[in-house]
Amino acid sequence: MRVSKLVPGTLRENPRDATIPSHQLLVRAGFIRQLAAGLYTYAHLGWRVIQKASRIVREEMDQAGAVEISLPILQPREIWDETKRWDVYSASRTFFTSRDRKGQDLALAPTAEEAVTALVRDNVTSWRQLPVNLYQIGAKFRDEVRPHGGIIRGREFLMKDAYSFDLDEAGMRKSYADMRDAYNRVFTRCGFNFVMVEADSGAIGGTGSAEFMVLAQTGEDFVVSCDQCSYGANQEKAVGLCTANDESVTMKDAHLEDTPNARTVEELSQMFSISGAQMVKTIIYWVDNTKAVAVCIRGDQVINETKLKNLLGATELELASDQIVIETTGAQVGFAGPIGLKCSIYFDETVKGLHNFLCGGNETDKHWLDVNVGRGDLAMPERFYNLRNAQVGDTCAACGQGKLGIQKGIEVGHIFQLGRKYSEAMNATYTDVNGTVQTIWMGCYGIGVSRIMAAAIEQRQNYDNKGMIWPEALAPYKVAIISATSAQVAAAETLYQSLLRTGEVVLDDRDIRIGAKFADADLIGYPFQIIVGRRANEGIVEVKNRRTDERREMTFEEAIVQFSQR
Repeated sequence: MRVSKLVPGTLRENPRDATIPSHQLLVRAGFIRQLAAGLYTYAHLGWRVIQKASRIVREEMDQAGAVEISLPILQPREIWDETKRWDVYSASRTFFTSRDRKGQDLALAPTAEEAVTALVRDNVTSWRQLPVNLYQIGAKFRDEVRPHGGIIRGREFLMKDAYSFDLDEAGMRKSYADMRDAYNRVFTRCGFNFVMVEADSGAIGGTGSAEFMVLAQTGEDFVVSCDQCSYGANQEKAVGLCTANDESVTMKDAHLEDTPNARTVEELSQMFSISGAQMVKTIIYWVDNTKAVAVCIRGDQVINETKLKNLLGATELELASDQIVIETTGAQVGFAGPIGLKCSIYFDETVKGLHNFLCGGNETDKHWLDVNVGRGDLAMPERFYNLRNAQVGDTCAACGQGKLGIQKGIEVGHIFQLGRKYSEAMNATYTDVNGTVQTIWMGCYGIGVSRIMAAAIEQRQNYDNKGMIWPEALAPYKVAIISATSAQVAAAETLYQSLLRTGEVVLDDRDIRIGAKFADADLIGYPFQIIVGRRANEGIVEVKNRRTDERREMTFEEAIVQFSQR
């Protein structure tokens, strides 16, 4: 590849809307260009990285026994109605839908459980045809409310999705384990520092799932892990045990106090000289556009809305509007409390055993003090729920010994045990060895192929103040040949032709100053640079390792041998 043929070229400045390293550097280095919000063109260098990532994924999927297919991206509503997910995705307002000339509803698929289940349902009838694992690599679509982070969160993205079909639950679990192992191999080959953690299954559903997270300070997800055992989960799923409330204190009688203009935990702490751990905040949510519910949680904790949504079985969940809060509590925002509240209330576990706490009075400018659950006007709930975010320093709920820590991560893979959710809904069955009709067991497995490219650069070891430093497995090209002056152009061309058969070399043939060539090579992040300089007439070149900055001289023949073998 000749650098003079690359379109687009490099940029000196970061794009104004880019806030994370991968977005900044991939644009500056000419790997991607934005067409519209959340929509990106992959230029040649970017597409080379995508091809490298896809090849790794394909090799490991094939090794695991999966078979590659290609499903339609444009899918009819009928199959989505069979699983009742058309309404679920439509309610999320992230579904790209359309209507054809006959008035039939269609969607650009964000996932393909329905399409692949229809394929198997219509073509697999006997136990002899199972198990089978089908996968594809292609475009997916999601109408993100706020696309950001470049290709980390776009509206069109490249994904590998695989689907296993088994005779029974044991078979499903084996397929899940096989794919888990394959994913570990994929991300190891990509050079990632990653972890596998328990995860929420979201709209995909099923009986259990796990995410593969690349650890990076710019990640949007939070990875919770124990320092004593193997427990790990994303924040949506993680369970930590916070410090227990002191139940030995003497309970007092509740009393209502004036709290003019004191709405927040901070304002109330200042007014009464107590901490948030001695308060219960009541948050009103609006569920599925039909009803209000309240969550009571200790004042120093944060509600995990994914856990709440799962508890309620809700499709939509949002903080209630000011008007709904007023209608529900009879008070302005900031004064909601559990006493006398006329809606369903869900108490977090942090409220259990908390004595003499402060809470809202359901009257504007009033709060209750010295409140105790199960005493006075606040009845003991039937149960308490885990509705909080795990925090740093929580005791691990898995081993009961270790402490939880939290790191940021980027999700690059997600695997699910679907059970019979889709096969039952779509009547995907087979006839067993005894002639009995049985429902197929399923799993599904996703990898963000385009996200692999961005996640690689978000790892701190893969960029510096000069640009990107690609792992060899993902680099668009492994070596760049740079001639120092016009006198070395012929020698550089000879070396380039000798290495060209490997397909892993670029020649910077531009008629520009040498400093600009070096700067672009560092920005693009080729693992190695061969500088054809003043000793070229002696048959000597200089080789620079981009990651270590180590430089050493070698003969033309040595360079050809070394970089033909890589």
